[in-house]
Amino acid sequence: MKAVRHIGLVVHPDRAEATELAAHAVAWCSARDIETVVVEAGPLDDDPMAPFLEPLDAVLSFGGDGTMLRAVAAVTGLRIPVLGINCGQMGYLTEIEPSGLEEALIALQAGDYTVSERTMLSVEVASEGPAGGVWNALNEAVVEKPNPGRLVRLEVVVNGAAFTSYAADGVIVATPTGSTAYSFSAGGPIVSPRLACFLMTPVSPHMLFDRTLVLDDDEQLELEVMDRPALLTIDGRELGEIEAGTVVRCTCAPEPVRMITLVPRDFHQILKAKFGLADR
Repeated sequence: MKAVRHIGLVVHPDRAEATELAAHAVAWCSARDIETVVVEAGPLDDDPMAPFLEPLDAVLSFGGDGTMLRAVAAVTGLRIPVLGINCGQMGYLTEIEPSGLEEALIALQAGDYTVSERTMLSVEVASEGPAGGVWNALNEAVVEKPNPGRLVRLEVVVNGAAFTSYAADGVIVATPTGSTAYSFSAGGPIVSPRLACFLMTPVSPHMLFDRTLVLDDDEQLELEVMDRPALLTIDGRELGEIEAGTVVRCTCAPEPVRMITLVPRDFHQILKAKFGLADR
């Protein structure tokens, strides 16, 4: 791969380890004439970070999975590969632990890495409200009830044909990467990130059909909000309420996210380690 000479750093501002590691990375790069630009990653419910405006060879994320999601959002559509350094807890999206930072920088400098692609979700919302527009998600989009004690009612259309309607706490539309996040906690399956597809998982539906629906990457899913407003959340960030009659259209995004890999990774072994699964 291309030797990295210009790196962006997305840093969790409230984690001392992330700040210290990022400062070490900047100093290391400066000593080797590698240019760096640093951006702080605010909370997921803040306004989105402005994307990096200058050309970069790679972006490094210093934090947990939330910071990684912010880093991906910052480079969406720019085809800049992202590498995650885990300064959080689960760190499911990150590639390396803090102890491996310098080794990772050496590999990037030498071009000794590979890039894998992961499906992104494209979410189009036909609304004049704050959630209106086109959004991208690495994990999931969620249409859910805005207040406790009331259900959201959604009409589901698949490839232009009516499928069914849900009265539920919400509906999750997830990528394979997001299948281990909220969709999993709602009873959805775990899907290899190598697959090009997306999933629809209802949350506590008031009906017998409560299974996840898996769609191909060229299919289209529409969720129409029926008789009362719903809340739209993209990758953990609340975009706001969407009024009754609004259609949320979900497809696979035309551009995948590019993830840096330093060593061959076995998804199922990572899954085993992150969830603490024991050998029999």
